Amino acid sequence: METIFIKSLGGAGTVTGSKHLLKTPELNILVDCGLFQGIKSLREQNWESLNIPVAEIDLVILTHAHLDHCGYLPLLVKNGFKGKIYMTEPTEELAKLILLDSAKLQEEDAKKANQYHYTQHNPAKPLYTQKDSECAFEYFYTVKENSNIKLSDHIQCQFKPSGHILGACSVAITCFDKTIVFSGDIGRNHSEILPIHDFFTKADFLVMESTYGDRLHEKADLYDSLEHWINITVKNHGNIIIPSFAVGRAQELIYMLFRLKEQNKIPHDLPIILDSPMAASATAIMVDYAEYTTVEKRKWQEIIGNIEINRDYKNTEEIIRDKTSKIIIAGSGMITGGRVLEYLKHDIGNSRNTVLIVGFQAEGTRGRALLNRSHELKIHGSYYPVKANIVELTGFSAHADQSELMEWIRKYKNTPQQIMLVHGEPCALEALRVKIQTDLKIPVKILVKDEQFALK
Repeated sequence: METIFIKSLGGAGTVTGSKHLLKTPELNILVDCGLFQGIKSLREQNWESLNIPVAEIDLVILTHAHLDHCGYLPLLVKNGFKGKIYMTEPTEELAKLILLDSAKLQEEDAKKANQYHYTQHNPAKPLYTQKDSECAFEYFYTVKENSNIKLSDHIQCQFKPSGHILGACSVAITCFDKTIVFSGDIGRNHSEILPIHDFFTKADFLVMESTYGDRLHEKADLYDSLEHWINITVKNHGNIIIPSFAVGRAQELIYMLFRLKEQNKIPHDLPIILDSPMAASATAIMVDYAEYTTVEKRKWQEIIGNIEINRDYKNTEEIIRDKTSKIIIAGSGMITGGRVLEYLKHDIGNSRNTVLIVGFQAEGTRGRALLNRSHELKIHGSYYPVKANIVELTGFSAHADQSELMEWIRKYKNTPQQIMLVHGEPCALEALRVKIQTDLKIPVKILVKDEQFALK
């Protein structure tokens, strides 16, 4: 039998930087190609060389468009990659949007660092440029969900929707006589705007995410929770600030808020402002690919017509000066940057206001600091006291919780020989490992970055 190896170049022991290399006798396949985000020690790994010559990577399979899964692609191409990058059509559009935005932010950060001399590098440079991102697009190759794609004589793959964000998929790679399924990011069993995930039912090996491997999402009705906190805050003449990921979460939020207004559960005249150029563009892509959602295109257009979309930063200052109660949805989702910082500078010190945390907050981010009840938040070099209500709504997560991950495994008609856990912080990885081995009696390995492991 031919030996197949797996080697994680990122996304092992952490929730960021996903890059999993499948080494086969015919092809070396990189599944996902993400940037490290979060604390400085992780971000610095983006500047390090991959633990494999780029020329030895034959092709890339992209499960979805989030930056921690696609953000390294411009560097991969810049460093010599010449193969195809396989993905679904919505993923292609979202990845282009996200990679251009990532490059633009890096160029701006480098320019500011050089202008204000707060860099140890002379000069500071971006990790990659917008031109580098555009060069990567030349290698994008779109595929249809559920179709079989022949990669070489003895290797083929198939994409199935994972319910995480628009276009996101799990991928099964059949290599010689073995099938290896890469989960990508697994969505919830229920989504307001996306079909529930589809399932593979046969695999010899599973490489699966474990973001929430150690917890269960709250069972409270999300509509009730939103209604409660919005109405309390409006009664107190405050603002509702929702730091949001631009892709997926923002669109789910505007849909649910529209539904609450339709049902007369929150004030009809309460302004809803989407202040994020990227979220605005991602919403337009969602409308274009409405057939990948559970909402008709006509309904999306009605929803968008009932919110205020702001692209221009100058208008942000006017919105902040307006003291009437409002809902602000702004990036970034983990409060690491973006326009939400401007709103928090003005609103986080006032107990009338509410900050709704509606997504995973990685270690080292301001969002995690708020969840840890930090009494102050550092923004642009200054400290701001935290007096606003900080409310976490875990039911919004686009990631499956422990019970949903276990259900995902139970869908397999044959018992996989081995499960390899990635994309989780150490406590989540260990909790899920123990749960799987105890309840399902399947051997589990937690992958370690740059450690090569034979699939036998």
